[in-house]
Amino acid sequence: MKRFKNVLVVYDDAIGGDDALGQAIALARENAARLTVTTVLRESQLSPRNVDETEKRLQRLALGVRHVGVSKVHTKVLTGTPFLEVIRQVIGGQHDLVITGAEAGSVLKDVFFGSTATHLMRKCPCPVWVVKPGQSVPYTKILAAVDPQSPTSEDHFNIKIMDLATSLASRDHAVLHIVHAWEVDGNDLDTIRSEITAQQREAILEHHHGKHRLALNDLLARYPMSDIDCHVHLLRERPERAISRLAEQEQIDLIVMGTVARTGIPGFFIGNAAESVLSSVKCGMLTVKPNGFETPISLPEQVFTGKREFETSREDVGHIA
Repeated sequence: MKRFKNVLVVYDDAIGGDDALGQAIALARENAARLTVTTVLRESQLSPRNVDETEKRLQRLALGVRHVGVSKVHTKVLTGTPFLEVIRQVIGGQHDLVITGAEAGSVLKDVFFGSTATHLMRKCPCPVWVVKPGQSVPYTKILAAVDPQSPTSEDHFNIKIMDLATSLASRDHAVLHIVHAWEVDGNDLDTIRSEITAQQREAILEHHHGKHRLALNDLLARYPMSDIDCHVHLLRERPERAISRLAEQEQIDLIVMGTVARTGIPGFFIGNAAESVLSSVKCGMLTVKPNGFETPISLPEQVFTGKREFETSREDVGHIA
């Protein structure tokens, strides 16, 4: 799992921030990575007292993080719309992973999962890890959702997902489930909807099943997994349904999957199964972007925007009373 070197964790103690912070600490310590802890204050929260208390709280957190083995820890208070400011921080700070928390099974889940997390999955240029509060670490069951029938030029997408999922499963000694859900497409879809014999329909389905099985086997052949308890699922079902159903059936702790985007068109998404899955599952999710993804969010043209922004480095933390 030693691939992330500049991690940003979004801390909010109202929506599972401690769980996100715990995962970020473990990852930063393992990777000897730089860790930035941030909280985003909306404009309505910008009283001098609130800003001051938020700064001090983050500084205390950073001091504790340093004491548990993360040497490069920074804090940052951002102001504005959460997803916009997080993405701008990712761009300006060149972060390679965002970790954030969300509370499942409450009104807060609808607010966070329906807004900030969804926007981050759509528009954040780096991987986004949404941590479910209360989950035990290390994970015991991980689900990787792949689509080896993607165009050859997008095969890197499946490789990213498999690299992350196998690394995490190996690190945590977790059971790894790999799912590829497929549907009949092209002219064959119209054919099986027409008046054909049962034998003809079965032959078409068998042809597609074999094609997808070969593609999945080719992908899995790249990953020697003798040390991982691995279960493979090849299902004829809509991807979002298959992933959500398996996640519940197998009591999955973390789903690793991609967000489907048309590269070169900032923020333009097609049939994003990740968003449907996010709204229906009760486990954590780690989502990745395809190569060539362009975020539609940009940094402000002016350095000073009228917003207050604060940063405390590791050295500053040592002087806290």
